[in-house]
Amino acid sequence: MSERAGISTAKEAADDESILAFGRLQGAANRLEYILGRALEEECGISHLMFEVLLILGRAGAPGLSMRAIAQEQILTTGGATRLVDRMEAAGLVARAAAPDDRRGKLVRLTPLGEETTVRASRVHLANIERYFTRPLPAEERERFAENLRILSHSARDVLPRLP
Repeated sequence: MSERAGISTAKEAADDESILAFGRLQGAANRLEYILGRALEEECGISHLMFEVLLILGRAGAPGLSMRAIAQEQILTTGGATRLVDRMEAAGLVARAAAPDDRRGKLVRLTPLGEETTVRASRVHLANIERYFTRPLPAEERERFAENLRILSHSARDVLPRLP
């Protein structure tokens, strides 16, 4: 436990630098998620979560990914991933195909519309990342900030339990 675990008042807790820093990180992430997600919905007709799945599938390439792999990447239950992929399939963004090495398994892959939507949404997203995420930071600190976020993300990912 931290040596600051001896916080004895709500004021001390509220003023703790580590608690404040994490709250700022969470607040910034939530606000940016809202701003950037809303732009994707308005300009491309997809949610930010759908966009993230499109990126995951784009990174994976052919033949695609299992529902379990998608769920693990997005920290969703397999049921939540299935419902999301169902919506994406209904929109024509992804398709399911039989897994070549598993008769019962299905792999999810991008359709041509999914590929096109990923590219279009990425252009919108990049412009908004520059405007709301990158530009406010001092230029000389951007690369280190991105590296620190990568470290935090991987550290947190490695602590999460793997889906059964």
